Amino acid sequence: MKNAPTISVVIVNYNVKEYLEQALQSLQRALKRISHEILVVDNASVDDSVAHIRARFPEVQLIESEVNLGFGKANNVALRRVQGEYVVLINPDTVVQEDTFEKLLDFFHDHPDAGAATCKILNPDGSFAVDCRHSIPTPSIALWKVLGLNRIFP
Repeated sequence: MKNAPTISVVIVNYNVKEYLEQALQSLQRALKRISHEILVVDNASVDDSVAHIRARFPEVQLIESEVNLGFGKANNVALRRVQGEYVVLINPDTVVQEDTFEKLLDFFHDHPDAGAATCKILNPDGSFAVDCRHSIPTPSIALWKVLGLNRIFP
């Protein structure tokens, strides 16, 4: 595509305006030297998210849903519209470090056969987010967390 952005970022929002604000601010910093587009699908939020995004982030492509489509379906709505060479799906509570996308692009340039990538998830204090290490939730993992055993035996 002519003049297509290098990176398209997709975020699904539902009533988390404050988190989304932080995510979008971090994206602005991390993408300042990279051509990009940011798409936010709002899943019928009632917390004034839509007006807030329009006022504070006019460059964001806002897709308003009249109903809560759910996470997967809302992502698919945005994915049909993206223009970027690379697509990044993030949650609205994600704060991206400034060099994240530069590292991501370097990785893909160095590994042209790679089709997907992920990153290390950190807590706000910089420690590794242990809760994200299980890729497939199971009843035993849920029980482990409910009983607090994941804190005793990480």
